[in-house]
Amino acid sequence: MNAPLVSVIVPVYNREKYLQKCIQSITGQTLRNIEIICVDDGSTDSSLSKLEALQAADERIKIISRENRGVSVSRNEGIEMARGHYVAFMDSDDFYPD
Repeated sequence: MNAPLVSVIVPVYNREKYLQKCIQSITGQTLRNIEIICVDDGSTDSSLSKLEALQAADERIKIISRENRGVSVSRNEGIEMARGHYVAFMDSDDFYPD
């Protein structure tokens, strides 16, 4: 697969309530040549299992799961994994409007 044009990095910590809407707002964009890097920062709710279900439905979603070290470390780990020409950040409780 060619490198994606955009890498969207989504730090996640205990946001099970918002993840579906957040990730679907990214995958629903007209630009298809993207990767979505979700960094689970040691969530204690069902955020990780929700991410895994979303990943099963869309191969563009990548997951990093690790112990809690904060949002800045999560963003930096996402940047290290990113292959896109451009990098964007999305908070896990935000979404792009329809």
